[in-house]
Amino acid sequence: MRSDNRTADKIRPIRIERGFASAAPGSVLISAGQTTILCTASVDESVPPWKMDPENPTGWLTAEYNMLPGSTSPRKRRDRSKVDGRTTEIQRLIGRSLRAVVDFEALGPRTITVDCDVLQADGGTRTLSITGGFIALADAIAGLRKQGLLDKPVLTNSVAAVSVGVFGSEVLCDLDYSEDVRADVDMNVVMTGSGDFIEVQGTAEGEPFSRKLLDAQLSVAEDGIRQLTRLQQESLGENWPL
Repeated sequence: MRSDNRTADKIRPIRIERGFASAAPGSVLISAGQTTILCTASVDESVPPWKMDPENPTGWLTAEYNMLPGSTSPRKRRDRSKVDGRTTEIQRLIGRSLRAVVDFEALGPRTITVDCDVLQADGGTRTLSITGGFIALADAIAGLRKQGLLDKPVLTNSVAAVSVGVFGSEVLCDLDYSEDVRADVDMNVVMTGSGDFIEVQGTAEGEPFSRKLLDAQLSVAEDGIRQLTRLQQESLGENWPL
C-alpha cells in the first residue's frame, strides 16, 4: 500500500492556481501531493544575440529552475555565484521539453523565459515543473494573442511529464520522495498530449531491468500523462491552445 493509499497507476492529487503572480504574463502555482512549485512565464521583446537573423526572425524559449532553501530538509543552500550541476540539468530538461511544442517562427523575435521555483519538494519536482511550466507558457502566449501580437498559432501541442518507478515487479506512477529513494528503477517521462515522446530518462538503481519492464513503465507513464493533460486542459479552459 502506498503512503497516500493511491493505486499503482494513479498520479498524486493535483492542485492548480493560475494567475498566482500578477506581474508575470503567465503564472501557475501547482502542487502534486506535497510538492509545490511556482511556474511563471515572462516575455522579452528580443532574442539572444546568437538567435538574431534579420532575414528569418524567430523567437526563443529558455527555462530556469531553483529550489528555495526551505523547500527541503536539510535546508538547501542558495545558488549565489554558481548554479549546481543538478539545477543546470533540470532547467535544461524543462527548456528542451517546452521548446519541443513551440513554433518559433510563429512566436516571432521575442524570448519567453519560464521560471520554476520549488516551494516544497516531495519528489517529482522536475516533472511537475514541466507540467506547470506548460500552463504558464500557454497563458503567456494567450496574452500575446489578445494583444494582437501573434497572427499564427505558436503551440503545436501540449506537454506534460511524470515519474515512474519499479519496486520488484510492480510499476508505480508519480513517485513521492519516500518512494523515489527506494525504487529499483527510477524513470522520468516527458510526452506531448497526443502521445509522442519528448524525453525518457531511466536508471536502474541496482540490477539491470528488462525490455518488458521498460515497456511496462512507459505504459504507466503514458496513462499518467493522459491524466495530467486532461487536468491542464480543464485548468486552461479557453486558453487551451489546441
